[in-house]
Amino acid sequence: MADDVVLLEVDAPIAVLRLNRPDKLNAISAGVIDALDGHLGALAEDDAIRAVVLTGNERAFAAGADVDDLPPPDEAPAFVERWRCVLRFPKPIVAAVSGHCLGGGFEVALMCDVIVAGQTARFGLPETGLGLIPGAGGTQLLPRTVGRSLAAEMILAGRVVSAEEALAHGLASRVVPPAEVEEAARGVAAAIAGKGPIATRRAKAALQAARALPLEEGLAHERDAFAEVLRTEDWIEGRAALAERRPAEFRGR
Repeated sequence: MADDVVLLEVDAPIAVLRLNRPDKLNAISAGVIDALDGHLGALAEDDAIRAVVLTGNERAFAAGADVDDLPPPDEAPAFVERWRCVLRFPKPIVAAVSGHCLGGGFEVALMCDVIVAGQTARFGLPETGLGLIPGAGGTQLLPRTVGRSLAAEMILAGRVVSAEEALAHGLASRVVPPAEVEEAARGVAAAIAGKGPIATRRAKAALQAARALPLEEGLAHERDAFAEVLRTEDWIEGRAALAERRPAEFRGR
């Protein structure tokens, strides 16, 4: 079945999506994008799910786009637009990355909110070596993450960075032993899931606005989101829990 290329595990309030093309080092195909789109669409509507972990296996998060599955030029814009299902997902996504994280696979990881890297992780955008360029957001997302100069070297010269370099440049939030990557990512997701769900969604949207908008527009976005969450029952519960020195019981309202 096509859905088998992305496996779903639900352990509310967390869901795990696992890229599952081990014979192709989890290369991203149209079928993978279709499966991600379907799973993420359902998880977006599931109030029990508050955070998602996206991972591959120990050899590869995803070694790139499947070059045998690339579309003809006139279909390319629609093809890469579909990849943005990851970027558009309203709840936080934590990428758990081991091994190869290259090309289109790296672009998928860049669309996630947090990257937890194993010590074996390697990040790169090697497309120019094939006579291509990154087409699913790499030229826009990477410089907004690591800065213009390193992004230019990675894209133009094909530089691949290690997990430790990724941590040093703010691409990854932490580096852990390979056997602990998924557990660490689940821990981050669990920490997120324990916070106010409306607040985390609005904070995610504000962080995305920081990538895309000038400062004044981003500040206006944050201001409006702040006013919105002040009207929620979750804020009333959070304030009461603080006063009563107990854990908050958020209901997403």
